[in-house]
Amino acid sequence: MSDSRLSSKTSLAAGEPLYIVEPKECHSHTLILLHGLGSNGTKFGTELLDTGVTSSGQKLTELLPGARFVFPTSKRRRSTAFGRSMITQWFDIVRLADPSYLKERQLQGLAESAREMRQIIAAELEKVPPQNLIIGGLSQGCAMSLAVLLSLEHPIGGYIGMSGYLTYQDDLESVIKDDSDNDDPFSHPSEQQDTTVDESSIKAQALQRDLLDLEPLDCPSQEKTAYQTPVFLGHGTADEKVPCSLGEGAAQFLQNAGYKVVWKPYENQGHWYKIPDEIDDICSFIATKVGWEIVKPAS
Repeated sequence: MSDSRLSSKTSLAAGEPLYIVEPKECHSHTLILLHGLGSNGTKFGTELLDTGVTSSGQKLTELLPGARFVFPTSKRRRSTAFGRSMITQWFDIVRLADPSYLKERQLQGLAESAREMRQIIAAELEKVPPQNLIIGGLSQGCAMSLAVLLSLEHPIGGYIGMSGYLTYQDDLESVIKDDSDNDDPFSHPSEQQDTTVDESSIKAQALQRDLLDLEPLDCPSQEKTAYQTPVFLGHGTADEKVPCSLGEGAAQFLQNAGYKVVWKPYENQGHWYKIPDEIDDICSFIATKVGWEIVKPAS
């Protein structure tokens, strides 16, 4: 087809429509991207695909003509950070700049939203293989999709997060800390490193699944985690809502847990993606780390 087709269907748990942009060509890849606090799938998806252009002036739909873009909308929940107003949010949060404060209030929303997102992922995996799927999001959508990534039982094509953070990071760091402090004097350095990565990714997954109220895996192993999924995290250094240090901390944790992470800070950028720099970097990540073919601009 010469033009993108728009469609929608009911989101599996929230009762809100999925905003979907169908591929220009035969469907071969899927991106599932989550909006930030107070937004929705249609608003975020429309803006990203309209304004997220590269330095050559290309949009993501032009660069990835076989890709289907899926933008879910979260449930409306009472927001502690905004005086208990009813807003769209993947989970409740008390302090935007300090997601660890009273973090227990996040659990119900995290579990509900994870179940929905995992259903959406499963539906897309009936259409494309795992290596042709990317998930991610912006701000709270980044946090939500990171939690889901860590819970997965298999790798996918890639992960893209913008201006986000990692929920329950202190707890996740604690469960892998013992692995990095292995003092066995008889272990070979290379063997110790391999064991650390293996155990770290498994322990992170086990805690994340518990936080999301998912069943523990039978016979957990490194191969049953998503650690082979390449990760991109971008963040503005002047982010006034989610400090850049939170994004950098998430990147460091994922590296410690065995994930291959591309971390990109953007000078003087606030709480949004930087155009065209971040879009250029995302496209480079998709081409070089995820391995998808991107259509280059005509010379």
